[in-house]
Amino acid sequence: MNEFSKKEENVKFYLGIDIGSISTDFALIDEKEEIVWSLYLRTEGDPIGKVKEGLEKIQKEFPKVQLSGVGTTGSARYLIGKIFRADLIKNEISAHAKGTLNFYPDVRTIIEIGGQDSKIIILENGIVIDFGMNLLCAAGTGSFLDAQTTRLKIPIEEFGELALRSKNPVHIASRCTVFAESDMIHKQQMGYPIEDIIYGLCLGLARNYLGSVGKGKEIKEPIVFQGGVSENVGMRKAFEEILGKKIIVPKYNKVMGAYGVALLTKEKMEKEKKETKFGLELLKKEIKCESFHCKGCPNECEVVVAKVEGKPVAYFNDRCGKWSNQDLGNF
Repeated sequence: MNEFSKKEENVKFYLGIDIGSISTDFALIDEKEEIVWSLYLRTEGDPIGKVKEGLEKIQKEFPKVQLSGVGTTGSARYLIGKIFRADLIKNEISAHAKGTLNFYPDVRTIIEIGGQDSKIIILENGIVIDFGMNLLCAAGTGSFLDAQTTRLKIPIEEFGELALRSKNPVHIASRCTVFAESDMIHKQQMGYPIEDIIYGLCLGLARNYLGSVGKGKEIKEPIVFQGGVSENVGMRKAFEEILGKKIIVPKYNKVMGAYGVALLTKEKMEKEKKETKFGLELLKKEIKCESFHCKGCPNECEVVVAKVEGKPVAYFNDRCGKWSNQDLGNF
């Protein structure tokens, strides 16, 4: 008997979807704001396909559940939100802060490291007062760690445990992905133990994060560490060693953004008292994206158009809104 079998069919459920470059995460909450189901999928360059896969899993496992609202966040939030008619499209800072505060109302610092970007969120009395993001370099992100585990032929699940065995971590030049990789290769050729190289990398990535994303920010406890990289116990230890402070990794560390946007969606739908228009019917339809250069002005924006069964349903990436602000009606 699954979680929903114990609940009445008229209970309202809200879904949050966090669509990132590395993972697509789902969090389904009930009226008590408890997570009753969550899912972490590898995006694999196919955000639309992974969202469909996640939604199909919900329908298969819990066919009687009626969604009362759906929200999107993450780097592909607009793409998925517009195509599937999400009730709320929210940025990652707001989503992660909301989700974390529900578990840790007194949190002061949120360290979030995902597949493509890293962010830090500073809070006072439950309000975001500052934040920082690293969008220009992959050093320290999940994609960089994935690349190194592949090169070293070490399963990502074992990466952190190996780091904990280190007795004398080596120094790795981690401010740049290219330098970090070449430095790791050099250290291997010099005969340094692999565990010392791995933990040296963890320390280097943590210092890089604090010196770039967290630069100039006062990091106060409680400190919550989330995102896919927080699964790496070596990275947790590295942050604790450098900061000299306790690092908290929450239970739903990998889906906190999805949880946060689900909470925000619940608030919105209850306030507006509207029914969701989320397009579950699109699961059975063909969705494709195409691009073209707009010649309307010197910007020549490369506009993306999403089509359902060949019919345009949403436009993206134009600066002036000529295309994205069009009312395409219901589909």
